[in-house]
Amino acid sequence: MTPVPPTSLATISHGLRRRNRTQFLIKTLGLAAVSLAFLTLLVLVGSLVSSGFHALTQTHIELAVHVDPKTIDKQKLPRGNFRDILQEALIEHLPPIDDRRLHRTAARLLSRGGEFELRDRVVANPALIGRIVLLKVPVSDPYDQLNKGLISRQTPEEFRRLSDQEIAWFDHLQANNVISRPINIGLLVNADSRFPEQAGLRGALVGSFWALLVCFMISFPLGIGAGIYLEEFAPRNRLSDVIEVNINNLAAVPSVVFGLLALAVFIGWFGLPRSAPVVGGLTLALMTMPTIIIATRAALKAVPPSIREAALAVGASPQQVVFGHALPLAMPGILTGTIIGMAQALGETAPLLLIGMNAFITSAPASPFDSATSLPTQIFIWADSPERGFVSRTSAAILVLLTFLISMNALAIILRQKFQKKW
Repeated sequence: MTPVPPTSLATISHGLRRRNRTQFLIKTLGLAAVSLAFLTLLVLVGSLVSSGFHALTQTHIELAVHVDPKTIDKQKLPRGNFRDILQEALIEHLPPIDDRRLHRTAARLLSRGGEFELRDRVVANPALIGRIVLLKVPVSDPYDQLNKGLISRQTPEEFRRLSDQEIAWFDHLQANNVISRPINIGLLVNADSRFPEQAGLRGALVGSFWALLVCFMISFPLGIGAGIYLEEFAPRNRLSDVIEVNINNLAAVPSVVFGLLALAVFIGWFGLPRSAPVVGGLTLALMTMPTIIIATRAALKAVPPSIREAALAVGASPQQVVFGHALPLAMPGILTGTIIGMAQALGETAPLLLIGMNAFITSAPASPFDSATSLPTQIFIWADSPERGFVSRTSAAILVLLTFLISMNALAIILRQKFQKKW
């Protein structure tokens, strides 16, 4: 064996050191990029949690309200001066106020939605007229902010939303143990409201449900059918190549284009109701269908040819091969792609804004044809509101949306890991 010259050994050693340095540098840059991305994610989630956890509780005041029959006439329900009844119940818990003009100022401690809650209870049970009703009423947003420490008492009075007198009234109520701060279930069970203390996500949740249901009912069968035809039965010619290229392009089209299309076609030509989940679902179906088609074709292509050949060898027809053998084996991949596409549709905002699903709706839709909002558009509405109480509710709504998105993606991963076939 011919010995290696010393110069060659030195060259090889230098090349190895240089390669190792390059490899170490690449690994270091990769770890730094991953660490920076993870740190950015932590900052984002941390900022949302630090702001949104204030919306998880709501300040209430417990009042013993006398439903005076002189003020509330059973024959005129639901009309009645419920606001004055609540005001009188509140004044009884405050120190004596000599100037009656201050009664209206003190009444601003209560949420404007409290009178409607009392009205609904009396309408549901008119026997409450003449009796004393224990009612927990949310306080208005400034007092809720004060109780959560978001309004500083050290701020000069002229720069505060609450005067010293109003803060003294609130402190007096706290000393009498009529102020509580329970978990804010209204965030999920209430519909939208112009008052932050009354606003909730129920209408947006139901609207998103109807829109996703319409989207799934249309995009799932059509997407799978188109994917099966293009992959298994379509002839390989110029037309099928053009269709394939356009489907891939549609998957990358900006979502606002689909919103403009829906505005022109579904609302302009077909006359479907504006801001209805059925229009939102049709729009999202147009966006989701290319993703499902691509996922279906990829899943069918991943099925080994030997399975098709074996089925054909025992006399199965091409249709039996596809629907009896290839499609069941490809279904886990199809479902994974469908769930990911639906999760993407859940987070879309621009197309829903263009079709009017950002209207102010104070009740949850009973059908896909009723006016509604969705979670992303509700977040947009709250983020644009000037009241400070909507800041924490916006962050809380984002956390709810992220929870749904993470859950749907986790479900896709679980299905893929559980049903994935290894050939």
